[in-house]
Amino acid sequence: MKAAKPKAQGEEGLRQSMSWLHTWAGLIFGWVLFAMFLTGSLAFFRPEITRWMQPEIQVQPGPAVQAVETAQRYLNENAADAKRWFITPPSDREPLIQLLYQTPKPKPGERGFVRVKLDPATGQAVTGRQTRGGDFFYRFHFELETAFPWGRWLASIAGMFMLVAIISGIITHKKIFTDFFTFRPKKGGQRAWMDGHNVLSVLGLPFHLMITFSGLVLFMVMLMPAGIQAVYDTPRQYTDDVFKAFKVTPPLNQPAPLVAIAPLVEQAQQHWQGRVGRVTVNNPGDAGATITLTRDEADGVSYGRLAPYMRFDGVTGALQEGSDERSATVVTAGAITGLHLGLFAEPLLRWLYFLVSLAGTGMVATGLVLWIAKRRQKARPGDAREAFSLRLVDGLNAGTIAGVVFGVAAVFLANRLLPAEMPGRQVWEVRAFFSAWGLSLVYAFLFQRRKWQDLLAVAAAALALVPVVNALTTHRHLGVSLPEGDWVMAGFDLTCLASAVLFGWMARKAAKASKAPAKTPGKARPQRNEAVKAAVAAAASPVVQTPAVTAATQRTVLEPRGDMP
Repeated sequence: MKAAKPKAQGEEGLRQSMSWLHTWAGLIFGWVLFAMFLTGSLAFFRPEITRWMQPEIQVQPGPAVQAVETAQRYLNENAADAKRWFITPPSDREPLIQLLYQTPKPKPGERGFVRVKLDPATGQAVTGRQTRGGDFFYRFHFELETAFPWGRWLASIAGMFMLVAIISGIITHKKIFTDFFTFRPKKGGQRAWMDGHNVLSVLGLPFHLMITFSGLVLFMVMLMPAGIQAVYDTPRQYTDDVFKAFKVTPPLNQPAPLVAIAPLVEQAQQHWQGRVGRVTVNNPGDAGATITLTRDEADGVSYGRLAPYMRFDGVTGALQEGSDERSATVVTAGAITGLHLGLFAEPLLRWLYFLVSLAGTGMVATGLVLWIAKRRQKARPGDAREAFSLRLVDGLNAGTIAGVVFGVAAVFLANRLLPAEMPGRQVWEVRAFFSAWGLSLVYAFLFQRRKWQDLLAVAAAALALVPVVNALTTHRHLGVSLPEGDWVMAGFDLTCLASAVLFGWMARKAAKASKAPAKTPGKARPQRNEAVKAAVAAAASPVVQTPAVTAATQRTVLEPRGDMP
């Protein structure tokens, strides 16, 4: 039998240092990352969430050419003097025609943009209850509901810590792929949490690396502006050069009628053999008007922010410029951002995105709980500072992991319970989210021993109430949506029920953990063997134990586990 190969000099030191880095990089921003991962997972279904939150709107999508013709007619009648028009034709996910136009004389401090949604069949403006819908989760994911640009900076810093935690975790766990097939939930405690953390980490490891790195690339202009500032005099010059479809063309201040847009849309769709995703009109009614058509971002992976475009003269309809053949650099940059946004994903792939992203959310959550499980085992009796840190982190864990989920459910419940005509109701939906999260944090610190089981049970109950309240307040409940095949409404309610079952099971496990007596280690650690032998020998002899031996035996006592599952 061959002798074991000796480890290289410093190998163990690298893994140990990476373990330390992995632990603290994941903990410092762990609570922010959990909220970002969860809301980012929901953002993959942003249009569907918005449709559920406006149940009174029931329309069917129409052809893009006809929709653009309807939109131009409406804008000519209601926004002929606007500086810019933005028209988004309907799609299967967003069946309404979406209009945005900029008024010529906005109020001081305002940009003067007006948003309108049209029914493709009638051309009439559609108004539903005021709500931010899925856009709230989408923007919270990268702005954390704080003022620009501080929220984006905080999200970017948290993302950098996440990337460091993932890479250091890969280096630390030399048997990471073997551990993926090892899951022992019945062992409980640290071992079960470690197995769960490993499984969730390896399950979506390529996705987690991609989503974290691409998220940082999306903010590259903000994070690393030195190269741009060295080449361009102003940020607008950079935007116009790189994102040509967004270029703002100047007016000639000479009135001239705008050409019909619908034939240009038909021409572009035939050229691309694909869909038009957005129409931008600069200076409508002016001789310097331009019409820019951008291909639908969902037509290709690399179309996330750099989709092909065609720009036409707004008076004659002549093609001015376009972009079909793109460089390898542009395709690569577009693919990185496109993979993060996931706009290209069809329903099955979108659900896979959602589930693997939820696995990332679970990875962060189990990592936070694992920190407590490890420190609690090593806790020294009588150390007040260590006891305080354990209570602090455990309270933040319970208040955030259960509290953010409770907050998400609170948004949906507020959407149904607040009066539909209530002014500013979208603000109160957001306040419901932060109120639920804040109350959960307060409860977690006031009721230390019951916090996990109670907060998880509240989150489960709130999620289960969502389809119930939906059935009591609207006519688009499971009894109607399932027979009609309305999978947006039915899928939303069923997902809430499935999530309620999951969190109910977690609450039950937490309740059992709170009643179970604290466990002592099954095996003595190698470094303690001598101390244990000495303690046994001392017990068998009349010699009085020395303080060193007594201290060694006392260190094997563990702190109570509390109600952590």
